[in-house]
Amino acid sequence: MTPASSLYLGLMSGTSLDGIDCVLVDFAQGRPQLLATELQAFSPELKAELLALQAVGENELQRVMLAGNALADAYAAAVHTVLQRAGVAAEQVAAIGMHGQTLRHRPELGFTVQIGNAARLAEHCGMTVVSDFRSRDVAAGGQGAPLVPAFHLGLFGAAQHRAVVNIGGIANITDLPPSGTVRGWDTGPGNVLLDGWIQRHQGQPYDADGSWAAQGQVDAGLLARLLATPYGQLPPPKSTGRDLFHLAWLDALLAQGPALAPVDVQATLLTYTAASIAAEITRHAAAASEVYICGGGARNGALMRALAAQLAPRHLASTEQVGLHPDWVEAVAFSWLARQCLLGLPGNLPAVTGARGARVLGAIYPA
Repeated sequence: MTPASSLYLGLMSGTSLDGIDCVLVDFAQGRPQLLATELQAFSPELKAELLALQAVGENELQRVMLAGNALADAYAAAVHTVLQRAGVAAEQVAAIGMHGQTLRHRPELGFTVQIGNAARLAEHCGMTVVSDFRSRDVAAGGQGAPLVPAFHLGLFGAAQHRAVVNIGGIANITDLPPSGTVRGWDTGPGNVLLDGWIQRHQGQPYDADGSWAAQGQVDAGLLARLLATPYGQLPPPKSTGRDLFHLAWLDALLAQGPALAPVDVQATLLTYTAASIAAEITRHAAAASEVYICGGGARNGALMRALAAQLAPRHLASTEQVGLHPDWVEAVAFSWLARQCLLGLPGNLPAVTGARGARVLGAIYPA
């Protein structure tokens, strides 16, 4: 299929549940040009239900389907806002790349679940929708994640050895050597524990700029237990999510030591996030001299300072320094993946996910 238009929309709602990122992108020149953006918050009811559906519960099947419908409606609202902002009509857009909301990610069991009702979105918007990007990679024996390294290669690859770190709910790394094999993998928690802990103790959705964490003291015992988690010792390819890293898991580790002030736990979690990312770069991308950060973590000043200290003397900056604002990298990546699908081109990198080979990713719902 050869799309008539070079315009694509990308939709991303990640593990952090901080809202919907929607972008309109023009690929006419090959390199993506960002035309319009929107960050749309979830309604409190939808956010609460998406969070509840991360765990086993009553009447799950119906609740999942209804949440998928509500999510599609929210996605459609974000799409209409972006199109209006850009002055672009629906028929001018080749497709929407819709990641969906991950509820389960269990590649070791052969499945991954992202909801969003792509058929309903296509009906609402009158546009082709490409979704379900991860399942084909999992079917081919891969992790289904991370999927952004192929996009990172085209956008951020350079003569210098670089690493790109996306810090969403879960953090992941793309290792971009100037030549040779590109690799990528999930390092563990990004914002998921930090957000969950401050929500529990301060009633805030996230720790703005890491200011609460900066008031606490790092507990060496808890940090050691966090860093000793078996996931951190696994070699790439690997991926993870809320199935492993959640507050009940943290509570179990806290129970193994003396009681800590909540603010000290937050400080320790921030240090753990930075240390786990730095450790993965040191182990598996040691030659990288430049590290670029995207995702919500790029806005956390305390976390960026901790990373700079852990990664010195490497150059550390946000991806804005190399051409794309950190807030929009993942959404743009899924617009690119939709384009790859319509062009019949692979979207995965087998060296990243562990799949048996390159695969065209995504299910197409025509306009």
